[in-house]
Amino acid sequence: MSVLDSSFQRDLVALVPRLRRFAYTLCGSADAGDDLVQAACERALRNAAAFQPGTRMDSWMFRIIQNLWLDDRRKRKVRGAQIDPETLAMSDDGLGARQAEDRITLERVRASVEKLPDELRLVVALVAIEGHSYREAAESLDIPIGTVMSRLSRARAMLLPLVKAPDQRSRSWTQ
Repeated sequence: MSVLDSSFQRDLVALVPRLRRFAYTLCGSADAGDDLVQAACERALRNAAAFQPGTRMDSWMFRIIQNLWLDDRRKRKVRGAQIDPETLAMSDDGLGARQAEDRITLERVRASVEKLPDELRLVVALVAIEGHSYREAAESLDIPIGTVMSRLSRARAMLLPLVKAPDQRSRSWTQ
C-alpha cells in the first residue's frame, strides 16, 4: 500500500461523521443514511485512482453521496416509498416534557426538510447542517454561488411556515 493510499483512507475515515450527518439529512433516517455513507465509501475506495490529490475530498465525497441519493430517489419513484418504523416512534423515554417538545420540533423540522425539492434539500444540508460556505456548497454541487443563495432563500421561505408551531401559524407579526 502506498503512502497515498494510506492517507486517502485515513482522510476518508476522518470524514465519516460529516458524511453521516449529510446523508442523514438527505435520507431522514439514520439507518438509510449509514447505508448511503457505506455505499459512498465503497464507491470512493473502488475509484480512489480518480481522486485528484490536492483537491477537497469532502466535496468529492459529498458529490458521490448526492449522486447515490438522487439515483435512489429515482428508483423509489418507480418502486414507491418505504416507511421506516423507527421514525414513527416519538417516545421521550420518560425524560420530561421539554425533551418531548424538542423531539417533536426536531421531527417537524426533519419532516419539513424531507418535503423540500431535492435541489433545495441538498443546499440546506450543505449550508445549514454541514456549515459549508456558499462557495463551498457551490463547488460541491457544481453550481454557481448565486444559485446556492437563491435555493437557500427559497428553502428557508418554504420551511418557515412548515416548522412553526400550529398556534404560531395563524398569528400575524403585529400581534
